[in-house]
Amino acid sequence: MANVTVIGAQWGDEGKGKIVDWLSERADVVARFQGGHNAGHTLVVGEKVYKLSLLPSGIVRGTLSVIGNGVVLDPWHFRDEVAKLAGQGVEITPENLQIAETCPLILPFHRDLDGLREDASGAGKIGTTRRGIGPAYEDKVGRRAIRVCDLAHLDDLDLQIDRLTAHHDALRAGFNEKPIDRAKLVADLTEIAAFILPFVKPVWLTLNKAKAAGQRILFEGAQGTLLDIDHGTYPFVTSSNTVAGTAASGTGLGPNAAGFVLGIVKAYTTRVGSGPFPTELDDATGQRLGERGHEFGTVTGRKRRCGWFDAVLVRQSIAVSGVTGIALTKLDVLDGFETLKICVGYKIGDQTFDYLPAHAQDQAKAQPIYEDIEGWQDTTAGARSWAELPAQAIKYIRRIEELIGCPVTLVSTSPERDDTILVRDPFAD
Repeated sequence: MANVTVIGAQWGDEGKGKIVDWLSERADVVARFQGGHNAGHTLVVGEKVYKLSLLPSGIVRGTLSVIGNGVVLDPWHFRDEVAKLAGQGVEITPENLQIAETCPLILPFHRDLDGLREDASGAGKIGTTRRGIGPAYEDKVGRRAIRVCDLAHLDDLDLQIDRLTAHHDALRAGFNEKPIDRAKLVADLTEIAAFILPFVKPVWLTLNKAKAAGQRILFEGAQGTLLDIDHGTYPFVTSSNTVAGTAASGTGLGPNAAGFVLGIVKAYTTRVGSGPFPTELDDATGQRLGERGHEFGTVTGRKRRCGWFDAVLVRQSIAVSGVTGIALTKLDVLDGFETLKICVGYKIGDQTFDYLPAHAQDQAKAQPIYEDIEGWQDTTAGARSWAELPAQAIKYIRRIEELIGCPVTLVSTSPERDDTILVRDPFAD
């Protein structure tokens, strides 16, 4: 049985939470490998709705869940999210959740810096969630981060805090902010350490043992490929690599462990925050997509920008992440449209492109080249087999497969986990 790596193949918000939840029932371990609590995953299980942003989606099912070393962890948010789920009847213990020893911590001054920078950037705002994700990753690569394992050695933190304050106090002074209160920082870390440390394990060892035992591992990505720090629409991206290859470096397993790479793709396109969006619709059609798809960010509550399906960008995502098959979500949102459009290329000036160029100015100028396809009037909502889909909806799916060069593995027709059409079993490969 194969492992499965789930990634978003657009700008995030593709419905990864439902798909991971659907797959996690058949996995032995679910592992988050990048991002932080800026990722929003909504799970609908019966009458209950669970909103996760840091915890792996498998935790709701009781599947062993791990937070890998590629994740940046806000320990106070972690405590709050655990408490929130406990209130919904989900018990989270060191037996069903592990945190990698080497996760960098998101600290209060990271959140401060994130907000200060955004406020000072004016029209140049990136559109971050202001949760300190980027500054925490900066400290990681700057070799000054406080990591989860440091919580067990708080008496030895002086030199690390020296490095942190030397960097951050200078930045804070530029924003007319007071220096970091070292005593309060240590006191805050001391207070939270007792809650975090029972969950801390050598996750790389847990996963390697699971692999050796032939267990099925489900790797859960956050955000989307188009927000990847290297391959996304830079600078309007997140601060980590979101592509499937990060499943290896973000957990401590080799690249051969990724298995079947499942790219999650909406039947249309959305984006939160700033940045280029060639197929964006600033009209009644865009509003209709947003209203029918309930397009508001799980983490931020921000309204998502909506547009037609962009086959060029999805094809690009599939290439850089080595996607094996896609899960097409929110097909039901397109019910009732007389005509649908699919972007098959771009015009930038007098040039035509079958990919999105790297420079932000070129991306901002890209005009979509559309192909029209007939819509359908019957409903797809709740369909659980091909036989329940309108013929034209199947034609739409088949045309998407042709344009992106990748087969459809799953089709999701509502937020309910069981409203899913299984075309190919990712775990069987």
